[in-house]
Amino acid sequence: MTTTDATSTRTSTSTSTSTIGCAPERPARLQWAQLAPDVYKAMIRLDTAAKQGLDHRLYELVKIRASQINHCAFCVDMHSKDAIAAGESVERVVQLSAWDESRHFYTEKEVAALELTEAVTVLTDGFVPDEVYERAAKHFEEAELAQLISAIAVINAWNRFGVSFRMAPGHHQPAQHAGGHK
Repeated sequence: MTTTDATSTRTSTSTSTSTIGCAPERPARLQWAQLAPDVYKAMIRLDTAAKQGLDHRLYELVKIRASQINHCAFCVDMHSKDAIAAGESVERVVQLSAWDESRHFYTEKEVAALELTEAVTVLTDGFVPDEVYERAAKHFEEAELAQLISAIAVINAWNRFGVSFRMAPGHHQPAQHAGGHK
């Protein structure tokens, strides 16, 4: 999430979404990246470290799914655009909110990552079930699994900033394979 993304004003030429007849955009509560720049910069570094060694498209799918669960419209917008810009199909991005019913769109490794994403994001029972962790461990080497869990934790942190500060979706313009919240 960049300062530019966070502070830009929506115009019909800056996004592919027409605003005619739509509800007005709610303003952000705070420009947190400007008010807490050290935290923002630390999050960028954390995000960069967390994605090391992970397939970029898988990483974007995980970020989209966690953002959907957390109702972070800003991050759903950003990572959907980034995933598509990185070569992900629109169909797989659209089906992501119902991945469990449309598993045939995803590899077994991706399904394990999505299942783990949901378990780490929700923590309904206060823990990640052993079965979920074991299924992920079958598809990811230990170092990659550690990176995946790190990436899930980081997007959950970004989601909390986005939702708390009410970051508005629709302004993100993906850089080619940029990923992250840069």
